[in-house]
Amino acid sequence: MASNKARAFFALSGYHFNPDDITRLLGVEPTSINNAGMHSGLDKPVISSWELSTDNVADDIDVYALTDIIIKQLEPVKDKILQVIESHNLSPRVGVVLVLSVDKEEVSPEVGFGARTIRFLAEIGAFINVDYQLSQRV
Repeated sequence: MASNKARAFFALSGYHFNPDDITRLLGVEPTSINNAGMHSGLDKPVISSWELSTDNVADDIDVYALTDIIIKQLEPVKDKILQVIESHNLSPRVGVVLVLSVDKEEVSPEVGFGARTIRFLAEIGAFINVDYQLSQRV
């Protein structure tokens, strides 16, 4: 059976922006981008995103440590993040994606956030998203 898996990420999302501009302004290379909204019309706006993610980890999952990895990378550019949020009207968030094993022997990971993460998110006005998925349908 599959074991639990998880990753944490920080994303900036919004309409009508080029994620490459965010990379240039922050000086941080994202893990992934979606520039679908860059050329969308005002009649049907589409969201673009800029994302920095940890690798997927399995087995011994520590959500506190995963989010701390992301926050430590972002703290040095906090002021720049605040500037791009305002200048590009972006929505910041930290997310955790958990793929939970359906194996009864597998322990579900604890989900929580440390003071450092919460303080940073409050300072930039970010929200938190936790996405639970099952490793297979039962």
